[in-house]
Order: sequence, then C-alpha cells, then structure tokens
Amino acid sequence: MSHSPAALLRTRTRSNKVPDPTASFWIIKVLATTVGETAADLLSDTVGLGLPLTTVIMAIALVVFLVLQFRARAYRPPLYWITVVLISIVGTCITDHLTDGLGVPLILSTTVFAAALAAVFIIWYRSEGTLSIHSIDTVRREAFYWLTILFTFALGTAAGDLIAEQTGLGYFPSLLLFAAAIVLTAAVWFIGRRGPVVCFWIAYILTRPLGASTGDLLSSPVKDGGLGIGTITTSIVFLAVITAIITWITLRLRRNDTALRTQLTV
Repeated sequence: MSHSPAALLRTRTRSNKVPDPTASFWIIKVLATTVGETAADLLSDTVGLGLPLTTVIMAIALVVFLVLQFRARAYRPPLYWITVVLISIVGTCITDHLTDGLGVPLILSTTVFAAALAAVFIIWYRSEGTLSIHSIDTVRREAFYWLTILFTFALGTAAGDLIAEQTGLGYFPSLLLFAAAIVLTAAVWFIGRRGPVVCFWIAYILTRPLGASTGDLLSSPVKDGGLGIGTITTSIVFLAVITAIITWITLRLRRNDTALRTQLTV
C-alpha cells in the first residue's frame, strides 16, 4: 500500500518515542551499558563522590532527562540515549548500593529484580495488550517502557556480578557466556522467525550483563582479572564512540525529514 509524502510525514510525527532495534541500536546499547558500569565506579571511587552521593546525583539527572523525554513529541536520539546512559548508571548504583552498602547478597538482589521485571511485564501486557517497542506512543506505554529499562539494568548488573565474581567464572568467560546467549537468541529470531517481542526483550536484558562484564574486564586491575585500562579511559572512549554514532543517526534523520518536506513543496 503506497503513501503520499504528506501521509509519511504525519506518520513520522506520530511515531513511537523509541528507536527501532537496528544494528546501531544494539551497538549503542552495549556501549551504554558498559559506560553505566565504568562511569558509576569512576564517579563513586575515582572522583571520590562515594556511592550514595553518586546515586543521588545521577538519579536527579535521570529524573530531569526523563521529564524531557516524556515531553518530547517524537524520538530524539541525543535525548533518548542520554536517558539510557543515565538509567544505566543509576541501575548500576542501585545494585552496588544494595550489595556493597547494605550487604544484600547478589543472589537475592538478582532474584528480586527478576521478579520485579516479570511483574512489570505482566502488568504492562495486561494493561496494553502488547510489549512491542514499535507502539510506545502513549504516556502510559512510555512509563512502562522506562520502568522496564530500569529493572533490566539493575537485574543485569546483579546477574553479571553474580556470575562473574561469586561463581569464580571471571570477566572474560562471563562476557563470552552472555554474548553466546545473545547470539542464540538472535538465531531463534533470524532463523526461526519466532517470538520477535520475546526475543527482543531477552536480548535487551542480556546486553546489560554483557556490558557490565565488558566494563569490568576493561577497567579492572590485572590482578583482579581485568585488563587494567581503568574507568577513566574506558568511560571516555566509549562515550566518544556513543556520541559519534548518535551524531550520525541525528544527521541522517534530519536529512530524511528535509527530503520529505521538500517533496511536500514540489
């Protein structure tokens, strides 16, 4: 079914508030989860803010950008991905505070976050009838979406630390384990063409411990099983790559919008 340029532009204006899961989406997602791991450690330990103050500052910043995200009328790459990075840092801080500050066992926090995430999925589905990210076009669906994202980051941090540290598996084997799980999930979709929504959310959840393991592997001292690059260098490099990709996406979207508007005036 064909659409006129005017119809395409109206559809674009009312499009859902989150990006499609393209290759660039998954690349930025993994980079953002890694930054969430290293930036939390950077601000808390290297800068010396401490975990409680880091959590408060990042939570305030997250609230500000969530408000801006909800007020936006369409998907805005810089705004969306800054929010993701902040929610990644906050999710890491929450799990670290429970583990290091309150002494909550990782197995318990992993179980609780998994149960909370499952509850959000159930309520979201019963309320909206779908968990698809292609229909995040109402305030309520967007609220469910971001609450889900928060719990995926908190769960991924706890699960990643649990497998990498307390099982003695180590950062690199954990990275390979989570990467293999993502590849398997992708294969279910690409080969079997089954359960696209379920496969998306499984892969999304798995990218968090993958990013956490990557961040720990790169930034941790060699004596602790890492590569010793440090949180500062890792955070700066990954943020630079994220910025470059987001800039490219933003410019491409603007060119597409300009092309559509040009067609309307012809």
